[in-house]
Amino acid sequence: MAAPLRVGITGSSGLIGTALTAALIDGGHVVVPIVRRAAKQGEIGWDPAAGRLDPSDVADLDAVVNLAGVGIGDHRWTDEYRALIRSSRVDSTETLVRAYHELGSDAPKALVSASAIGYYGDRGDETLTESSAAGDGFLPSVCSEWEQAASGASDVTRVAMIRTGVVLTPDGGALAKMLPLFKLGLGGRFGSGAQWWSWISLTDEVRAIVHALTNDVEGPLNLTAPTPTTNREFTDVLGDVLGRPTFLPVPAFGPKLVVGADVAQALLFDSARVLPAALADHGFEFEHPGLDAALRAELGR
Repeated sequence: MAAPLRVGITGSSGLIGTALTAALIDGGHVVVPIVRRAAKQGEIGWDPAAGRLDPSDVADLDAVVNLAGVGIGDHRWTDEYRALIRSSRVDSTETLVRAYHELGSDAPKALVSASAIGYYGDRGDETLTESSAAGDGFLPSVCSEWEQAASGASDVTRVAMIRTGVVLTPDGGALAKMLPLFKLGLGGRFGSGAQWWSWISLTDEVRAIVHALTNDVEGPLNLTAPTPTTNREFTDVLGDVLGRPTFLPVPAFGPKLVVGADVAQALLFDSARVLPAALADHGFEFEHPGLDAALRAELGR
């Protein structure tokens, strides 16, 4: 067995960070949360908005997983919130990278930094891998800057950028928002349902991050299952798993009225058919490669 790692995690209290922390500890590793509040014993304090992180605080870490960033779907995208979406990702990553550079050869040996399949934008039926170009629009722009900031550390450490898809868990994200309606038998496809949704179970999301930490993996990694589905297929399978009908389509104007047109378009109606080519090349095996099994596992069905 490989030696245990000391892993710093930004965003450790978030949905993915919490699950990752538990998995690393279960695997015998040491987790050091990197927090914005006053740090407790065993934590590292930082102020990414002000660009403050003492390099000596991360010098004894073997790796950092950077999950910092405000929620994409939590608010309407006002100009102020768009700026916060960007700064909470790009500026925080630049703060980490500066600390790595100041440490030089003493820097942690890996940086696994979050990104998202929003990098690709709305691409219809096109099959997308890590070699595909960035799309157009707000989220592709943010993801491109985010990844560029992380790659700035590649001259002093190994850098992997994890482009995460729709994470399946009842505890948060898109699935959690959908479940109440679908459990009542009032769910259905969003709009035409022809848009591709590229998803991953929370279990495999965490396993893939651990894989990136513990293997010689560099560059962008699509964290999506190998079987993306159309939204129509997704909602049909979810209905089957819940034992509920999915006859009622959700017209596009509904979510756009609730959360804003640009948020709904980007998160529900844009199409990205993403494959995890790099993970496959590195021998990663999904525990939940198919949607039905993934939903049943995550929902306890």
